Amino acid sequence: MGSVAKKGLQQYLGQLQQHPLRTKVITAGVLSAISDIVAQKLTGIPKLQIKRLLLKVLFGAAYLGPFGHFFHIALDKIFKGKKDKKTVAKKVVLEQLTSSPWNNMLFMIYYGLVIEGRPWIHVKSKIKKEYPTVQYTAWSFWPVVGWINHQYVPLQFRVIVHSCIACFWAIFLNLRAKSVALPKG
Repeated sequence: MGSVAKKGLQQYLGQLQQHPLRTKVITAGVLSAISDIVAQKLTGIPKLQIKRLLLKVLFGAAYLGPFGHFFHIALDKIFKGKKDKKTVAKKVVLEQLTSSPWNNMLFMIYYGLVIEGRPWIHVKSKIKKEYPTVQYTAWSFWPVVGWINHQYVPLQFRVIVHSCIACFWAIFLNLRAKSVALPKG
């Protein structure tokens, strides 16, 4: 079994090197699927909601994978690939003031409008009520992930590491969205 896993990892790393964007897109889609399946089970949904699952995979593959790929490349260009503590701190601050609020807001909009099919007025109200808590929670969690990612993880693996952690973050967001769901209307 160990050799199968090792061979799979080697093939994955080969694809990551040869086709980094495509590999990150597929990985983000798969991890989005895993997080949604877990979230659906944890919230007591008896039968897997395939449409919801596919919409979450679409968000992961079409947005999260490419955004993370280009964002991390841009950060490395802006800071010229430096990894000293001062530069890593600047990367983390920039990430937390730009992509973190943007990604959380976009997810909440997408979830409300597309996945739940709610009218904008309800989505807007829910965001107004819940976004500060979501973002505050993000700022208490993601800077540590960002620091570790920028300090110790090579550029080609940062999106993958971020996506793996984001799999758990998405479960949190799903559970949060489900627990404060507004009635449709």
